[in-house]
Amino acid sequence: MPRADLGGVSPASPVGRLAATVERLSREVRAAQAEAEGRALIELAKGILVERLQCGPAQAARQLAELTEQAGITPLEFAVEVINQAARDRMSEVTDAFLAATKAAEEAEAAELESAAVRLRAAESGALAANDTQAVADSLLEQALRPLGAVAVAIWAAGSDGSLTLAGSAGFSPAEAARWHYVPPDVATVARRGLTERAGQWITSLESTGLPSIGRHLHPEGGRAAVPAGTGGRLHGVLEIVWPTPLEPQPPQIVRQVEALAELCAHTLESYTLPPGASHEPRILPDAAELMDLADGLHDPALVLVPHLDAGGNLVDFRIQHVNNRFLDPAGRPRAVVNGALLLEAFPMAAGDSELFQSVERVYATGEPFRAQRMQLTALVGQVPLSAVADISISRHGAGVLLIWRIEDETARLASLLQHAQRLGRIGGFEENLLTGEITWNGQLFDLYGRPQSSTPVPLEELPAHAHPDDAATIRRFLRTLLHHRRPASAAFRLQRPDGVTRHIRVVAEPVLDTDDRLLVIRGAYQDISAQHWTEVALAATRDQLAHTEQHATERDRLALQLQHAIMPPTQAPLQVPGLSVAVRYRPAEAEQLVGGDWYDAVVLPSRMVLLCVGDVAGHGIEAATSMVVLRNALRGLAVTGAGPGQLLSWLNIVAHHLTGAVTATAVCALYDPERRTLRWARAGHLPPVLVRDAGAAPLPLVKGLLLGALPEVVYEEAEVQLSTQDILLMYTDGLIERRDRSVEESLTHLLTTVATAPSGLDQQLDRLLTHSRSDTDDDTCIVGIQVG
Repeated sequence: MPRADLGGVSPASPVGRLAATVERLSREVRAAQAEAEGRALIELAKGILVERLQCGPAQAARQLAELTEQAGITPLEFAVEVINQAARDRMSEVTDAFLAATKAAEEAEAAELESAAVRLRAAESGALAANDTQAVADSLLEQALRPLGAVAVAIWAAGSDGSLTLAGSAGFSPAEAARWHYVPPDVATVARRGLTERAGQWITSLESTGLPSIGRHLHPEGGRAAVPAGTGGRLHGVLEIVWPTPLEPQPPQIVRQVEALAELCAHTLESYTLPPGASHEPRILPDAAELMDLADGLHDPALVLVPHLDAGGNLVDFRIQHVNNRFLDPAGRPRAVVNGALLLEAFPMAAGDSELFQSVERVYATGEPFRAQRMQLTALVGQVPLSAVADISISRHGAGVLLIWRIEDETARLASLLQHAQRLGRIGGFEENLLTGEITWNGQLFDLYGRPQSSTPVPLEELPAHAHPDDAATIRRFLRTLLHHRRPASAAFRLQRPDGVTRHIRVVAEPVLDTDDRLLVIRGAYQDISAQHWTEVALAATRDQLAHTEQHATERDRLALQLQHAIMPPTQAPLQVPGLSVAVRYRPAEAEQLVGGDWYDAVVLPSRMVLLCVGDVAGHGIEAATSMVVLRNALRGLAVTGAGPGQLLSWLNIVAHHLTGAVTATAVCALYDPERRTLRWARAGHLPPVLVRDAGAAPLPLVKGLLLGALPEVVYEEAEVQLSTQDILLMYTDGLIERRDRSVEESLTHLLTTVATAPSGLDQQLDRLLTHSRSDTDDDTCIVGIQVG
């Protein structure tokens, strides 16, 4: 036997001798404990043989010794085998699995598995002999879990409110156990996860989960197992086991062994109560009589359920032990029929459609109450399913379950819906008995009238006194139709309330006649339509204003179009100039409201020079059209001075900036000399003219020029081009090429391609340009073209 490690102290010293004595006594105590536990199992096996063989204790002892010698195993191992064969319980199933595994294992592994049966029975013996849960934890750790590599164990008791109480622990310091003595409800821990999942929790490393648990800081990387401890379908707590290192996936034999140990804990937890002085409420286990008294004191239908177990101790159903006097069966059955029946027999469809049985089973297992609104309750009467909608409450009290339901009253629900509809629609109902004079108003109608609910309702005959004087005739017609002609009637009037507020009200009523055609009762409703009235007034005013605005805009657009056509008709007589053909085209905008400020001019000056120009005033409508007229006429008047195109644009800029309300415009101006066949031109922010010569087309080189009206004084550059016979020069506004989906450069390239492939005649050229224009801005367009003869 190894000697104790004395940390460098000499065994011959007094301290060394004392340490050796302590080590020896500890070994003797452990051996005595093991021997005592072994004797308990051997004595239990002897008792089984006495019962089976019908012999005395001495003969049973001799028989046990002979059988042990024949089997070639120790007396303790053979005693465990006898106990397993006699018990056939969960513990024997686990040990059978271990013994079966030995057939395929190596000898060393087989010996270890063989001893597992002894460990399990020894742990069971220690647990049954223990007088509290703490002793059970010590026995489980020493007898069964340390050989599996575990270093600590915690036994948690589950409270009915979902809390966890540390009922016993081993391997943890007293301070750590005291710190974790209570876990409130809804706190996520490893034990909580094990309680909610029937298969338990097997965690490789506690650190990877992030869950708090007892001893977390001692073994943060160690594995954990949290297995629910339950018997007969009811969970009493959780067995939590701690390993110092990461936990590898365990074989089925180990898992079943731990589950068997958890079942041992469940038997102990059945009778567990909190120690004196605990800070939280102890678990109360009322008997069935108290629970039935509680159910009888409720104002809702209630059932007291107790678990119904099969021969193997498994939960299969719940028996209805008691129904209170408020019980209302969905199928209309009397209480005597339901009382004493099994839950699934009384409500065979509860396990499927409404999950009622699963809810009861979960509450019984965990102790956590269950609440649900509008659950479907279905009972099977004969072959006909009868259903009802109910609010459900399920709670566990000791070994019983209290099931309470409140079947929804359809009439009350519809009345509630009607009340909400009246409130949202601002509708107040009334009924007036003409024989007794009794008048009934609902609360909403008192609010509409602005009167307290303790006041006397207003009779229909007094309605004119509460209405606006201008509505008296309307109310009289309403009352005459209702009271004298005895027909349903409606009317809209202004109600004048005592607080000075006037509300617009619609009243609808109908007469109720008896069998002799006499008028008995008037029923009806008032509705506050003030918001609707003022909305209609605002809409009417808006429609009138919109109609006036549309009419005014139409007149302005029509005037602008007439002005534009008067100055620049779409068709104009050809200009007669020797050696030069001049043609113009103008296409107005399709929409009248888009009439713009495009303009053109072609005129022979007194100097025999030909003035050619096109321009575009910014904007649309009457303002753009009048500005266009001013600029066009100003340029024509300035041209008779003989000045060049650059000087003409400078003067025109002054006119645009100072004399026409600071408008802005673009323009291109040219003077053609028929004798020299030269063209002098200038531009003010406008696109340059296009020259068509031979089979090609290109814009003239750009010259500098700012748009008109931007600055008070601007100097415009001029350029001169020599024209040849059959040359065509085109001047145009942007309405010919402008598109929303492409740049001006792309549109100009398309124009040049179209011009280059057009017929040689000037008129045909201009017509083709208008026909094949891809502009999509619906703007007006001007084109001026000349061709040298």
